[in-house]
Amino acid sequence: MNMTLPQTYPHLDQMQPWNDRLHLLECLSVIEEAPNVKTFTFKSDNQNWFRYEPGQFMTFELPVQPEAVLRTFTLSSSPSRPFTIAVTAKAQDGSIGARWMLDHLTPGARLKAFGPLGDFSMRKHPGEKYLFISAGSGITPMMSMTRWMHDCAPQSDINFVTCARRPSDIIFRRELEYLTSCMPNLKLAFLIKEHEMGQVWTGIRGRFEEARLPLLSPDFKDRTIFCCGPETFMRDVRTMLEAAGFDMTHYHQESFGPAAEPVLPMMDAISTEAVERSAMVSFSMSGMEVPCAPGETILKAARGAGIRIAAACESGLCGTCKVMKISGEVDMDHNGGILDDEIDEGYVLACCSKPLGNVEVEA
Repeated sequence: MNMTLPQTYPHLDQMQPWNDRLHLLECLSVIEEAPNVKTFTFKSDNQNWFRYEPGQFMTFELPVQPEAVLRTFTLSSSPSRPFTIAVTAKAQDGSIGARWMLDHLTPGARLKAFGPLGDFSMRKHPGEKYLFISAGSGITPMMSMTRWMHDCAPQSDINFVTCARRPSDIIFRRELEYLTSCMPNLKLAFLIKEHEMGQVWTGIRGRFEEARLPLLSPDFKDRTIFCCGPETFMRDVRTMLEAAGFDMTHYHQESFGPAAEPVLPMMDAISTEAVERSAMVSFSMSGMEVPCAPGETILKAARGAGIRIAAACESGLCGTCKVMKISGEVDMDHNGGILDDEIDEGYVLACCSKPLGNVEVEA
């Protein structure tokens, strides 16, 4: 593969923003960050630049055999560097998508992606000063926001606390330590659970506990707090802050992930009475018309009929299940996974749209 620099390249004002409905991403580089953690940097396949908020996420379609899977990853890159985007993936025990990326994704590969989306960003929830709390790969949105502030607001006041099992598991450690020399109001605290033989550790050892909170960030009650990590970690942090009397309107946490596989009713198990009260959903591309029981989503009706609509989070966050509504009305209760202009164009999210009568969609 030719890795030489191009003789010419477009300037930003000569490029259009990336549109996830039209283009693919090409992997530019792969960097190992920690054990079972790698950062993947992408460019547009059509010379576009990327517009997003620091802390947002994207959903990738990964060609895992025998069938592609959809996985959502937070962007670790900053929109202040708009020519590329990057995600940092950690392969947990039993993971499929992240494991495939770490084992098979190489420079030059192309992937389809959806997004960016999400409200977990200090641009959407600004404050005078911040406390970032993370564990494991939950550090990625905090890194995106910190990189943006380094480029655009280096005087920002940030207390940055991250937890890991061992020192070698701290993602972005060296870059964060470097950023403290460039950002006078950035204060770091690394917490580890286990000491590693042969390594000197002068930082904090132990869990992130209520007694440590005022030591790590004495003025935490005056800060806007962002938290990301395993669900149990975020629950404990939230409980800790509530007990400490923190104003939870200034607390924000990232909480997306693949939903549990839904339990689908068998088509022949639907009672005659229920069918009579059901709306009918027509799937124009599949040429099928199926009943949708009251309170049932378009996605659930499609799956019950064996019609495949791509979906990842299944909670209205990621936007992967976006379909065009040709006719009819729906009740769509989403969580930011679709833009207003897309709704105006007629798109709906199948995972959280319930027909209010007969509906036809492209699927």
